[in-house]
Amino acid sequence: MARRKMVAGNWKMNGARDANASLVHDVVFDSKRFPGIDIVVCPPAVYIESVGAALNGSSVQLGAQTLSEQEKPGAFTGEIHGGMLKDVGCSYVLVGHSERRSLYGESDALVAHKFKTAQACGLVPVLCLGETLAEREDGQTESVLARQLGAVVDLTGAAAFKSAVIAYEPVWAIGTGRTASPEQAQAAHAFIRGQLAKTNAKIANSTRILYGGSVKADNAATLFANADVDGGLIGGASLKAAEFLAICALAQSLCQ
Repeated sequence: MARRKMVAGNWKMNGARDANASLVHDVVFDSKRFPGIDIVVCPPAVYIESVGAALNGSSVQLGAQTLSEQEKPGAFTGEIHGGMLKDVGCSYVLVGHSERRSLYGESDALVAHKFKTAQACGLVPVLCLGETLAEREDGQTESVLARQLGAVVDLTGAAAFKSAVIAYEPVWAIGTGRTASPEQAQAAHAFIRGQLAKTNAKIANSTRILYGGSVKADNAATLFANADVDGGLIGGASLKAAEFLAICALAQSLCQ
């Protein structure tokens, strides 16, 4: 059975109520044209509830950009518990995005605990993995991916990926305008799938692996056409309805 394509938009720290309403309206209106794929939007936390209300009744699903690793709510000022995200309608949550790792010091161990907590709260984690430019140039891409993925597998077991998504996002391609070539993306995705397969081949074959890193309408088709690329985690292009929907259309065109 073919893996279902997914296109997820990460709005990062962008948005305003009027702009959000216009963007979501356009995405929801056109989403009916893409029945073969899953579409997710991940707005900033303060807009999750209003965006969720605008998505109500559509096939577009709601996600968050991060969550607390804490298993229970409590005295953790400024943090957001996974149960709260679930309560306001989230189905997905990004875990371990490269900006969280690099700017806020999230370690592999912390990311693994966030992954586990997300699932305990009924959310589907989108686990982000990726190497820096220095690491790629030093030939460390595979060792970095193995380390980041291994931290989660060691904590949760490979079977946990039955209810998870992976996003490969080379740090050197995020927001830089540079994009991994289709060959580079496929090689990294195949390696990630192979690492999972060492523990559970069935889970590895069914786990969706998205590509993230300056995905646009003009490069999405060649990226998504690779055997192990199951869609995209879209950054800046997800803030422009026409661009985001064009990427969705390309994903839909590849449905079996």
